[in-house]
Amino acid sequence: MKIFNTLTRKKETFVPINEGKVGIYVCGPTVYDYIHIGNARPMIVFDTLRRYLEYKGYEVNYVSNFTDVDDKIIKRANEQGVDAKVISEKYIEEVKKDMAAMNVREATTHPKATEEIPDMIEMVKVLIEKGYAYEVSGTVYFRTRKFADYGKLSKKNIDDLRSGNRDLLVSGENEKEDSLDFVLWKPKKEGEPSWPSPWGDGRPGWHLECSVMSKKYIGDIIDIHAGGEDLIFPHHENEIAQSEAANGTEFARYWMHNGFLKINNEKMSKSLGNFFTVREIADKYPLQVIRFFMLSAHYRSPLNFSADLVEASKNGLDRILTAVDKLRGISSSDTTGEDETVAKEIAAYIERFEAAMDDDLNTADAISVIFELIKYTNINITENTPKKSIDLALGTIEKLCGILGIITEKEEELLDSDIEALINERQEARKAKNFARADEIRNKLSDMGIILEDTREGVKWKRA
Repeated sequence: MKIFNTLTRKKETFVPINEGKVGIYVCGPTVYDYIHIGNARPMIVFDTLRRYLEYKGYEVNYVSNFTDVDDKIIKRANEQGVDAKVISEKYIEEVKKDMAAMNVREATTHPKATEEIPDMIEMVKVLIEKGYAYEVSGTVYFRTRKFADYGKLSKKNIDDLRSGNRDLLVSGENEKEDSLDFVLWKPKKEGEPSWPSPWGDGRPGWHLECSVMSKKYIGDIIDIHAGGEDLIFPHHENEIAQSEAANGTEFARYWMHNGFLKINNEKMSKSLGNFFTVREIADKYPLQVIRFFMLSAHYRSPLNFSADLVEASKNGLDRILTAVDKLRGISSSDTTGEDETVAKEIAAYIERFEAAMDDDLNTADAISVIFELIKYTNINITENTPKKSIDLALGTIEKLCGILGIITEKEEELLDSDIEALINERQEARKAKNFARADEIRNKLSDMGIILEDTREGVKWKRA
C-alpha cells in the first residue's frame, strides 16, 4: 500500500514499525457542542483506513482523543452555569451517537485530556530539563527556535513566520524569550478548571495533550498520524517539536491529512449561515448517504457539500442497495455447481478494488469498481446462475462495502404520510377513550424517533 506522506510530500510504500501491527493516532474533536459536518470527514476517512488495514491482516491500534478541557468548553460551561466536565461529558456521548450513526467504529482507545494530566506534567518536566522549555510566572513555554527541524511538516521557514501570527501567539507575549514560543502549561484563571503542577495550578496547552496521549497509548513513534489539513500548522508542527525534543526520536512515520469541506463552494462558517452539524444533516439525509458522499471523493481533495451532490450520492447508494436486495432475492436458487467465469470476473473486481485502496486510499476509484461489479452482476447473475456463484457475488459486494463502512441493509424510511396516519389513528383512539392504544401508538412513534407535542392547535410532531 502506498500513502501520500505530508511530511515528504510524496507517496511512499507503507511499512509498519512492527510487522503485522499498525498504530494510528487521529486528532479528535473538542467536545463543547455537536460535531459539524467538517468534523465528520476525518472520522469517516480514517475509520475507512483502519478498516482497510484490518482487511489486509494488520492488527490496528486506533487512538483518537477527546479534547475535554479547552477555552470553548469553559466558555460554554460558564454561560450555562455548570462545571466544564458537565459540558464535555454530555458532548462526548453526543459525538459517540453521531459516530455510530455514520458507522464510524469506536477507537481502540478514546483518551480524554483531563485524565492524562500527570503524564503531561512529566513531559513538560523533561522538556525543561533538556532546555527546550522555560517557565515564566506560572506559564511554561516551548523554545521553538531550539528545535532545529521546526517547520518540516508544514514547510514553513521559522524566520518567515510573522511575530503577529495569531495561530502561534498566546497571552503573555512580553514574557516570552521569542515571539514564536508556544505554551505547554498555562496558569489557572478564575472560574477555570485547573490541576496542581510544579509551576502552580493550571492546565496543559492543546498541542501538548496529543503528544502525551499518543505516546502513552501507541508509543514514542506512531506509524500513522492523521487529521484534517487545518491541523498541519501549528498543531501538528508543535506536536512534532514537543515529542521529538522530549523523546529523542522520530514522532510519526507517515502523516495523512484530509482536504477541506466547503458548503456550496464557500467555506463553512456560522456568519454565512452555512454551518451544519451532523445532527442537522441527519434530519435531511440518512447518515449512510453522508458517509458514501464523503468517500466518493479522494480524501486529500477538497470536497464541496451541496444538496445536488448529496442527492447524487443518495441515488448511487440506492443503486448498490437495490442490487444487493436483488441478489438476496435470488440467492435461494437451488442450482448446483459453480460458474467459473463469474468467479474469475469477481476475482478481477476484487483485485481492482484493492489496487485503488492501495493507491493512497483512493475510495473514489474503489467505489467506481463496486459500481462496475454491480453492473456486471445485474447483467450476468440471474435465478439460473448456480447458487454458489450468486452467493459469491453477493458476499463480494457486501465485503467491499463493509471495508468502506457502507451498510448494505436498506433502512426503512418512515414517510411523513405514515407518521400522519399513525397520529390520526392515535387521535381516534383518544376520542374512543382507548387510551391504551393511544399510548401504544405514541410509544411506537417515540421508538421511531418521532416526538409528539399536544397543543391547542392540535398535535405537532418532529423527528428527534
